[in-house]
Amino acid sequence: MIIAAEAPAQARPDPRGLILQAAILVFGAFLWIVAERMPADMPLIGPYDFVPSIYLATTFTLFWYLRGLMRLAPARRPALWRRASFLAGVVLLYSVVQTGFEYPAQRMFFLNRIQHVALHHIGPVLIGVSMAGPVILEGGPGWLTRLANSRFSARVMAVLQQPAVATVLFSGSFYFWLYPPVHFYAMLNTPIYNFMNWTMALDGILFWAMVLDTRARPAAHASFGTRAALSVAVMFPQIVLGALITFAGHDIYPFYAFCGRYFPGISAVMDQQIGGIIIWIPPAMMSAVALIVVLNNMRRVEVRRAAGARGQAEVRGRAA
Repeated sequence: MIIAAEAPAQARPDPRGLILQAAILVFGAFLWIVAERMPADMPLIGPYDFVPSIYLATTFTLFWYLRGLMRLAPARRPALWRRASFLAGVVLLYSVVQTGFEYPAQRMFFLNRIQHVALHHIGPVLIGVSMAGPVILEGGPGWLTRLANSRFSARVMAVLQQPAVATVLFSGSFYFWLYPPVHFYAMLNTPIYNFMNWTMALDGILFWAMVLDTRARPAAHASFGTRAALSVAVMFPQIVLGALITFAGHDIYPFYAFCGRYFPGISAVMDQQIGGIIIWIPPAMMSAVALIVVLNNMRRVEVRRAAGARGQAEVRGRAA
C-alpha cells in the first residue's frame, strides 16, 4: 500500500463524518461491554476477545478509505477491482482475529496457521494490489497526511522497505513466532499474543506493499527485477518450514494439548501435518500471484514509457 500522496487542498467541515466516527466509538464500546460482561451472547461474527486497537485501526481505516473515495474525482478513483481487493483484504484480516474464528484458532494448530497465513500473506497481498494509500489519505485527518509525508516516516519506510531488511523481517517473523518455546509463551500470554498478530499483519502489509508497488524505481524502493526476485525468494523459507513441521513425527507444539484441542479426534501429529501443508502451499501460491502482478506492473510501466517516447518523437517531428 503506497502511503505517499498529495495532501488534500484544504480541510473541509464534515459534521456527518464526526457523527459516523462517534458511532464507531460507541459501537466499539458496546462490543467491549458484551465481550467482557456477556461473552456467551456474542454472535459468531463478533469478537471472541475484543481488542480495541484492532477494532479502531480497522474501522477508522475503512471509514477514511470510503470517505476518500467519495472525495476523489471519478477519474482519480482506483479501479473497481482494486477497491474490492482492499475491502476484502481488510475484512479478512479483521475476521481471523476479531470474530468467533479466533476461539478454535487458539485451540488447533492448523487453524492457527490459517489465521497467520491470512494475516501475513493473503490479506496483505489483497491490500498491496489495491493501491489504497492515496485514497486513505484523501479521506483521513490532516495529522495522518502530515505523518505519512514527514521525514521521519520516509526514513523509517526507507529502512523497513529496503529489500534485504524487508525480506529478513518477512521470513524471520514467521520463523520466530513458530519457534516452539516462543509460540507456547505467546499463545499463553494475551498481550504477547496480540502483539504477535499485529507484527504478522503489519510486516506482511509492508513487505507486499513494497513488492506490489506499481511505480518504478526511484519512486519505489526497489526495481521491478528485485521485487520479482523477492516474491519468489520468500517462497523457499516457507516451503522449508512447512516441510519440517509436516514431517515431524512428534508433537512439537504442546500448547494445543495443554489447552485442549478443539477437534479432539485430530491427533497432535495430524494437526501439525495439516498446519505444515498450510504453511507450505498457500504462501507459495501467493508468491506466484505476486510475481505475476509484479511482471504486469513492469509491463504497464514500459508501455507508458514507450507511448511517452513516441509522443515526444511526434512533437519533435512536427516542430522540425
